[in-house]
Amino acid sequence: MGNTHKSSFRILMFLGLVMFGCSPKVITTPSKPVVTNPPANKVDKPVKKFTEANISLIIPFKLNELNLQTATKAQVEKSDMALDFYQGVMLGIDSAAANGLNFKLNVFDSRDENSQIASLLKKETLKNSNLIIGPVFPEGVKYISSYAIANDLAIVSPLAASKPSDFNNPKLISIVNNINLHGAKIAEYIAGHYKRENSIVVLINPKKSADEQFAAPIRDYFKQKHPAFTVQEFTSAYAFETRMIKGKQYAIVICSSDVEFVKPSMDKLYKLKNLKTGGYDINLFGHPNWSKQNYVVGQLQDLKTVISSSYVIDYKSSAVINFIKKYRAKYHFEPSEFSFKGFDIGFYFGKLLAKHGESYLDFLTKEKYKGLHNTFEFDFNPQYGYFNKQLMLLQYKDLTLSVIN
Repeated sequence: MGNTHKSSFRILMFLGLVMFGCSPKVITTPSKPVVTNPPANKVDKPVKKFTEANISLIIPFKLNELNLQTATKAQVEKSDMALDFYQGVMLGIDSAAANGLNFKLNVFDSRDENSQIASLLKKETLKNSNLIIGPVFPEGVKYISSYAIANDLAIVSPLAASKPSDFNNPKLISIVNNINLHGAKIAEYIAGHYKRENSIVVLINPKKSADEQFAAPIRDYFKQKHPAFTVQEFTSAYAFETRMIKGKQYAIVICSSDVEFVKPSMDKLYKLKNLKTGGYDINLFGHPNWSKQNYVVGQLQDLKTVISSSYVIDYKSSAVINFIKKYRAKYHFEPSEFSFKGFDIGFYFGKLLAKHGESYLDFLTKEKYKGLHNTFEFDFNPQYGYFNKQLMLLQYKDLTLSVIN
């Protein structure tokens, strides 16, 4: 069976779980309640127990656009991300239910349209949620912010790498690290591994908006915390070449993820390091988007290239292997990165709700979680909410990316 037919069959199965359009399908994951017997001679005022967590998932299945008879592979794959994430969330919540709490999951198709989200906001189900996961794209998160604030609702932004300050929602929970955190992580690593006396930090920054977003936190970090470091900035590797000094150790950050700019820049740095007359001491640091782009691995490795990443999945770990087995058994498909992300989010917040009930937000910054794809360790800002401050550094070794920090 071809991939398109497999995905179409999968969507047909899914339609049995989620009602078409904006109507929710309520899915309850039961667990055995924890029962305690109070002393017979003690009479206490009855306390309302938190016995069921109400979670709403808003995700762009876009089922209204899909004609399974005529759909192309590309059109079907648009729904694959949502399906994978949903199925991961379900497995995560199901695993969390073992902690003694019932869960009610309400699933909504946002269609990636604000007009559709507007119709969802009229539903009492959302208003009564203990937690809302989604929307997944920044525009949707921004659209729902005023509603969330007005109704005192916690919103998880599960996949967007936007800056939390873009939304001004004190109950927003941002899972993916924003570019500021990536830049600060790179700068912190350089400051901790290079000696300021014989090192020069170089930013190759073409000055486009996206490049500057990555360069700014690196520049600011050294200015504020390590002003003794020499930091230079050039718009290209060719301009940098004219200012190089033999005997210096260079930590060079290419701030761009534009492949057409990065490839010749990397090629130039590789040649400078391997000059026959005596090359320069160069180590390269790159943009987090590089992990999903194609570059010459030999050059990356020779330059000891380090990049930051919001997630890494170790397919050799026992936890990942067990998850894959469970996912295959339940859904008869291979999990994607969104399946892993969905599981970690469902499991982490499910455990918090099971352990702390409606006051789970009070413990968000206190309970660290090492997941299948990343570690969750939240910090809090009273203006723009909770944000995950944990990310990883990866280095190209043995023709692959390995975690170094």
